[in-house]
Amino acid sequence: MEETPGGINEIFNQRTDLSELSETVEQIKAEVGKIIVGQHKMVDLLIAALLADGHVLIEGVPGVAKTLTAKILARILAIQFSRIQFTPDLMPSDVLGTSVFNLKTSDFEFRRGPIFANLVLIDEINRAPAKTQAALFEVMEERQISIDGLYFKMAPPFIVLATQNPIEQEGTYRLPEAQLDRFLFKIEVGYPALDEEAKILEDYHLRGHQNDLQQITPLLSAEQVARFRGIAHKIHIEPNLLRYIAQIVHQTRQDPFIYLGASPRASIAIMAGAKAYAAIRGRDFITPEDVREIAPHVLRHRIVLTAEKEMEGTETDEVLRQLIDRIEVPR
Repeated sequence: MEETPGGINEIFNQRTDLSELSETVEQIKAEVGKIIVGQHKMVDLLIAALLADGHVLIEGVPGVAKTLTAKILARILAIQFSRIQFTPDLMPSDVLGTSVFNLKTSDFEFRRGPIFANLVLIDEINRAPAKTQAALFEVMEERQISIDGLYFKMAPPFIVLATQNPIEQEGTYRLPEAQLDRFLFKIEVGYPALDEEAKILEDYHLRGHQNDLQQITPLLSAEQVARFRGIAHKIHIEPNLLRYIAQIVHQTRQDPFIYLGASPRASIAIMAGAKAYAAIRGRDFITPEDVREIAPHVLRHRIVLTAEKEMEGTETDEVLRQLIDRIEVPR
């Protein structure tokens, strides 16, 4: 078979047109860059989660722009945004809503809580007790709420971005494993590099010591998000890469350093995340590098190390890196 000019890439370009999606991704990054310096990995993963229809847990010390980035993303998307500050005294009704007696109609009516939005930012999610955490189980997994015999479907897109501080432990609660499993990614946000921090100071000085979100241009409607998600779902993946993903997840159940391995939901999450990651890079096919890039963010909150490894202070990411490196990369 004679190869046409442009080779195999031309065939791929004809298969799925990613030009509009790629252009929009670059516009999103440019808008975020008006205020946020660096944090490119976090921004890429947030966009990938949006395309993969997944929730995100963002972990980092205070002051590394976790909340600010989420607020900027909400403005870019031009969708309904809600922010909930989790506290130890927060009740499920404070999140979901409650039934209130209407004196005019002599009947109870349901008043919706802040969870009824397209993009919900939950600050310090690990500060609320188990009862309030449990209120999120159904809505995060099934995109619906059942309360007082009523059922409410969440309007798409529906995505939860939750932040937590890994250092401060006083007044916090460990998130249940079932809830952690509902997050597509766990993104760990570190400190900026020296040059980036100098740029942060310079930009903040030029903006008059404020972060004005009004300068952020809305780019995406809910309908466009749905259309781009449809494109991302069609990204091609070879059977050998499907098996590669399954091998990685299966190995978490066999590794002697891991007490609790990942479930098949993790396999699905890696596949969905890798498809979205390839799409935002302008490719309509997945490579092994996409899988290796996405897998740690999908798995780090889904596995539990053995007690011995935890007492040794072994990092979960280090165990995952060694695990993934032992598996032969498909060619």
